Amino acid sequence: MIFSMTGYGKSVLQLPTKKITVELKSLNSKSLDLNTRTPSIYREKELSIRKILADKLERGKIDFSIYVEATAEDTSTQINIPVVKQYMQQLKNVLNEGNDMELLKMAVRFPDALNTVREEIDENEWQTIEAEINIAIDDLIKHRLDEGQVLEQDFNNRIIIIEDLLEQVIKMDPERIEGVRERLLKGVEELKEKYDENRFEQELVYYIEKFDITEEKVRLKNHLNYFIECINSKDSNGKKLGFISQEMGREINTIGSKSNYAPMQQLVVQMKDELEKIKEQLLNVL
Repeated sequence: MIFSMTGYGKSVLQLPTKKITVELKSLNSKSLDLNTRTPSIYREKELSIRKILADKLERGKIDFSIYVEATAEDTSTQINIPVVKQYMQQLKNVLNEGNDMELLKMAVRFPDALNTVREEIDENEWQTIEAEINIAIDDLIKHRLDEGQVLEQDFNNRIIIIEDLLEQVIKMDPERIEGVRERLLKGVEELKEKYDENRFEQELVYYIEKFDITEEKVRLKNHLNYFIECINSKDSNGKKLGFISQEMGREINTIGSKSNYAPMQQLVVQMKDELEKIKEQLLNVL
């Protein structure tokens, strides 16, 4: 089972005086990259939020936002009555007259006429919001799993293609070796010189051994099986799958360099193409 690093999660909480919206977006990244946007009232909870995100999401570029929308009359701004009265009295002394309503309009514009009371976090309310954050995270994880299942199917299909190409390489190998032998014999015969047949056979065996790809075929088959085994394990580990794909690439490249046979090299090119597509997709696996 694998998870994609791409996902989206959202949850909405309606409180008596406001609506809280929690939103999460996730993209692929080599490590955990958190970006949080929270209203000032919840700023002191940012470290707690980051810990929750890190524990549950592990890796990826995460954008986290909390939006607050007031749905009822709830103001933290109050008129500083003593200061406003002093301003009005001073204005009367300066003007010697004046309408109280006009003086009030002028007074509330002066410094300190309004007090903004800092709203404190209600811990019970925060526990409710924290539960909603976890709901949004679970929603994002579900999206990650859904996309991971699509990636898993794609990986399985491409591994099957590489396995089929490898089987064709294995069947073709005896024909390749015989072709190499015939080319060498033809080359020697064209020299029209006498040669020691026993010595020639020894040299031929040594030369052909240099082109032997038995070990590479076995190792590549093992890597393909291990890749599928890791996909089907309970944990998603994109980095581990990336390492396995690198080993697969080494064996495929070695087969290509040793093959010295055009039809086999064509199969190797097709294997490389499928492996590159796997590597591209692995960048998005958790």
